[in-house]
Amino acid sequence: MNESLPPMLLRILRETPEFQGAFLVGGCVRDHLLGVPVKDFDIEVFGLGYERLTNVLSRWGRTDVVGRSFGVVKLTVAPGETHDFTLPRRDSKVAPGHRGFQVQCDPDLSPEEASARRDFTINSLMWDPRRNVLLDFHRGQEDLRAGILRHTSDAFPEDPLRVLRGMQFVSRFRLRAAPETVELCRNIADTYRELAVERVREEWFKWAAKSVQPSAGLNFLREAGWLAHFPEVGTLVGVPQDPEWHPEGDVWTHTLHCCDALAELPAWQALDETTRIVTMIAVLAHDFAKPQCTFATEKHGQMRIVSPGHEPAGAPLAEIFLHRLGASNELLARIPPLVANHLAHLQDPTPRSVRRLAQRLSPATIEELSFVLIADSSGRPPLPKGPPDRMEPLMSLARELKLQADAPQPILLGRHLLERGLESGPAFKAILTAAFEAQLDGVFTNLDGARKWLDAYLAD
Repeated sequence: MNESLPPMLLRILRETPEFQGAFLVGGCVRDHLLGVPVKDFDIEVFGLGYERLTNVLSRWGRTDVVGRSFGVVKLTVAPGETHDFTLPRRDSKVAPGHRGFQVQCDPDLSPEEASARRDFTINSLMWDPRRNVLLDFHRGQEDLRAGILRHTSDAFPEDPLRVLRGMQFVSRFRLRAAPETVELCRNIADTYRELAVERVREEWFKWAAKSVQPSAGLNFLREAGWLAHFPEVGTLVGVPQDPEWHPEGDVWTHTLHCCDALAELPAWQALDETTRIVTMIAVLAHDFAKPQCTFATEKHGQMRIVSPGHEPAGAPLAEIFLHRLGASNELLARIPPLVANHLAHLQDPTPRSVRRLAQRLSPATIEELSFVLIADSSGRPPLPKGPPDRMEPLMSLARELKLQADAPQPILLGRHLLERGLESGPAFKAILTAAFEAQLDGVFTNLDGARKWLDAYLAD
């Protein structure tokens, strides 16, 4: 692992006499063994007190005390290169909630004792940079090779967030949870209420942005009995679909396939993190309203299962789910329109319909919608994966109109009304609203046309 360390960090760890007991810990060791690029390196230092650790690190760069009670010191050795150094600690649960821990730094703890407080065996691995050896006290490397997620110790139930961490870990690394870990998670399902919303959000967003097999995490939550805390997701289980269009099974099964199909797309993997979150949660939520909209009816002489109106009805349910996570206003603005319009490609595209679709989606985009459409179409095995047949005409026209990545912008503006000799006032808004509606309808496409429209509007 030493060869993957930043040169300055390796030098610090090897040349600092006081760092005989300094080890790389947690995710950086796990990711290195998995062949995943390591971005952050965490170091746990044994045998030093907090003040001594700070003084030693100050020889190498700027130190920032960001978590004294948790024994954390940040060392910045160059612009953009900062590493976390921590002291081993004992955590004791003394009250409910994520603040109900008594934390005591203990430099005299052994590495084996310290590693036992970590959530999963794959995160309990430690690396000794001086001796270039792996320390594995809980058979974490064996679990990693076998693709198993297993809790490290009986202390696991003290922090229920570990269940949601398990959700995103199994999805990111294609793991399966050990039966005893699933049972333990099921036994602490009622402690979910102890979690702060921001901690829940962080784990869901890691699932949404980093998963390679999102279905694994969703199935893990189901097996662990935690879907009850996310009813918009949980109610998808068992909702029937018409087998002609959905041979894969119920809405839950379809949703799992859709999420996995999205994560497989190289173009999705290349998106920025926020857009990956937006599109993955939109795919998760695209059929949220099917449980309330689905029924059997006779069509053309045979019984069919239909879900009319589930697209627009799903938008408010997506909002409820996002509020449950404490999502930002940006995500609240971008995700529900993608849910509400995920069948827009079924309409024959016209310049008018594409302009209005781009406007309805904003601040989301037709390009983002295309990811939802591809995932939805690809989530119906044994039918082939790929974009729906009617998506390309929509995308082609959107590209022609330069609306694939943006919404239409008003051509006629307030300054044009002032140039026309109109006085600023309440009437401005009505005129500009009418002008934009006419623009969306294709009445005009440039400023000259907008001015002619304005003349006709004022003459009426």
